Amino acid sequence: MTTNPETTEPNFRTPQLDALARGVIPAEHFTFSTETARERFFKDTSMLDVKQDVHNRFRTNPQSMIGHMIANLELTGAEDLLDLGCGNAFVLEHLRPHLAGGTITGLDNAPAVLQAARHRMHGTATPCRWIEGSADDLSMLGDHAFDRVMANYMIHYVPDLDRCFTEVRRVMRPGGLFHLTTDRPDSMLEMYDAHFASLREMGAPVDLFKATPKGRLSLDNGAGILGQHFEQVRKVVWQDQLRFTDPGPFMRFYEVGHNHCCASSEPDERLDEAFFTELRDRVRAKVVAAIEQNGHFAVTKFTGTFLCR
Repeated sequence: MTTNPETTEPNFRTPQLDALARGVIPAEHFTFSTETARERFFKDTSMLDVKQDVHNRFRTNPQSMIGHMIANLELTGAEDLLDLGCGNAFVLEHLRPHLAGGTITGLDNAPAVLQAARHRMHGTATPCRWIEGSADDLSMLGDHAFDRVMANYMIHYVPDLDRCFTEVRRVMRPGGLFHLTTDRPDSMLEMYDAHFASLREMGAPVDLFKATPKGRLSLDNGAGILGQHFEQVRKVVWQDQLRFTDPGPFMRFYEVGHNHCCASSEPDERLDEAFFTELRDRVRAKVVAAIEQNGHFAVTKFTGTFLCR
């Protein structure tokens, strides 16, 4: 790990990781419908709970991702904020003290996680409103109603991106800020390397060799897409590295948090429980070998935010 002298932020990029990414990350990425997300990924909060727990407990960047968000949102405390795909309000819980004189509106299309958000934020003094709906249909919201709009790690599920960004422009006040977080396609490269290597050993179907769905709008291609809708688009990168000395938490992150790198995201008659048991055993063996060799298994996060005005 090095430190960027301009920002004092940790820099985990190395020529070795860049070279590995070119050989590991496929050009094609998974795509999933909003129905799949609502009915499978977010039928409860387990996927979110695992990711949030692991990212907090095993990070090595002193600044959390939420700290990065708070810095970029430039909150004075009186803003009206709209969170698209608010999930279980894990992020909003941390933002709320910075909006003590403002309001929060959370929108999500999954009833289970929206109920969890209501429960998490119940009783707070900051007024909260919860809406079940899709981020590309904000017709229930008035023009110029919000100072800040967020879309954190969810934009790849939105059916119509052009309509979504047009709606964001409509509901955002002049001088407002649209804050969109996403990943680089090679984020969490080490996890995908172990996953794809295990699939190859098993002779798995070739259509399982795809990158994360966030490739739809990633840190690599997002500026061009967003630039069609916003006059100013600025990218702010943030890096972290999760380090595991016990394979157990990582395996839960891999299996539950990421659906075996999307291989188990949707039913597939070719892939039975024996397939996934063998896959997990092979991935776990690679993680154990890395821990024995290096003292930990690293998962490097290349992520960041687009700030749009």
